[in-house]
Amino acid sequence: MNFTEKDILQIQEKGLSTSEVEDQISIFKRGNIKVNITEAATVGNGISRINEDEKKKLISYYESEKEQDSLLKFVPASGAATRMFKALHNFNDEFDPGKHDLKEYLDSTGDKDLQRFFKHLEKLPFYGHALEKARNNHSDFDERSTDAQTKLLVQTILEPNGLYLSNLPKGLVPFHKYSTHIATAFEEHLIEAARYISVNGVVKVHFTVAEEDKEKFQSEWKQVRSRVEDKTGVKFEIEYSYQDPKTDTIAVDNDFKPFRTTDDELFFRPGGHGALIENLDQLEEEIVFIKNIDNVVTEANIGKVVEFKKMLGGKLFQVQRSIFQYLKILDSGEVPRDKLNEIHSFIKKELFLQSDSQKEITAGYLKDKLHRPLRVCGMVKNEGEPGGGPFLVKDKDGEISLQIIEGAQIDNDNPEQSKIAREATHFNPVDIVCGLKDHKGKSYELHQYVDEDMSFIADKTKDGKPLKALERPGLWNGGMAKWNTIFVEVPVDTFNPVKTVSDLLKESHQPA
Repeated sequence: MNFTEKDILQIQEKGLSTSEVEDQISIFKRGNIKVNITEAATVGNGISRINEDEKKKLISYYESEKEQDSLLKFVPASGAATRMFKALHNFNDEFDPGKHDLKEYLDSTGDKDLQRFFKHLEKLPFYGHALEKARNNHSDFDERSTDAQTKLLVQTILEPNGLYLSNLPKGLVPFHKYSTHIATAFEEHLIEAARYISVNGVVKVHFTVAEEDKEKFQSEWKQVRSRVEDKTGVKFEIEYSYQDPKTDTIAVDNDFKPFRTTDDELFFRPGGHGALIENLDQLEEEIVFIKNIDNVVTEANIGKVVEFKKMLGGKLFQVQRSIFQYLKILDSGEVPRDKLNEIHSFIKKELFLQSDSQKEITAGYLKDKLHRPLRVCGMVKNEGEPGGGPFLVKDKDGEISLQIIEGAQIDNDNPEQSKIAREATHFNPVDIVCGLKDHKGKSYELHQYVDEDMSFIADKTKDGKPLKALERPGLWNGGMAKWNTIFVEVPVDTFNPVKTVSDLLKESHQPA
């Protein structure tokens, strides 16, 4: 590849080398590699269903163990609220109260979410603020028709001279209205975290944010700090990080040549949430809970969420204790054959990890399987919500393991693979607790456990021209492909994402 001096300088400023960029271009030429799913993970076959007595024991175990460990909640929060308000932007562009009747217009769209939005508009947490702003901006607001008022309210919610909500990071959009205040998703994550990761009266929460938004989050924290700390009785240590520019990826045109902007510069795009494995790798804590920024509930609904977080944490401590004990035995020298067989059985039954080939069961082989980061992932029964699914997957080396797989990774042109995919019963709500240190207290080097073959190529546009974009292996997909994995069933009411503004009207987001 012939790069100009200007190209090389731009590449170096990203923290990349020309060879790394050439490797990325070779991935475009190679194309997406489909995974080889062998079975859908189901209850009893890859997914554990924990009964009430065992759940209580795991919660108790978590409570007894957590004070001895450093805990942190990790929240990917760099996403903008743009998609959340997409339907409202379309409405704002299309609806003319002078020409259209609102009900007829909504019926013609067939958009149930949009219909629900307008039916229950006054229940939204920012309705009062929007109404006040609309009246201030339009002195004749109360004299206008109901449909015209509705259009002005939507404009006020969206536009710069109003609330400009779609321009905010999603974490700072008003989510919940209480009698005394309105809370953002950012604040709700803190309230929730205080209920299960407080150690010695301190709660650590790490948000990954867009660099230009960090000051906005810091400003929000200044505003809510006294309320949150008074309410929870704990102190918070809040950290922020950005997606490292060196994780950006080159874009190419349809001829696999580097895509160039109108200024004739190379065009790099963020490498997707899989790039956050670098942020996770920088953490010093032993136990890290991962949860998406938009998956929160009101304080009245938080009890069950916290209960199952503790259950997942207890399961991680339980399995991790066994792994650490076995690793210490394997480190000790000569290990009896019956103990090797016991460890091998644990790996197959507890971790669902098996090799396709008949390899000799040695201490070195077992150590290689056990000495990996550990994650316990909540899995929700599939009731139509989107999300990656849990599967047993065979890699190129013949190892079969539990993986979270997105639909785009499955070869739907292969009837057998398509059939297995349809047999999936659960999906991934991003409810994960991770063990990031080994039995000696040393942090794993997480980049060593990424499956680079799980990168993903997508078709995009820039300046009206088509391009191909490269996303790094997803954080909980290929980014954790070589981790040890446990899947545990959790109830659907622990999963309450806000994908569209209308989701804020669901019961879990409404005041009690």
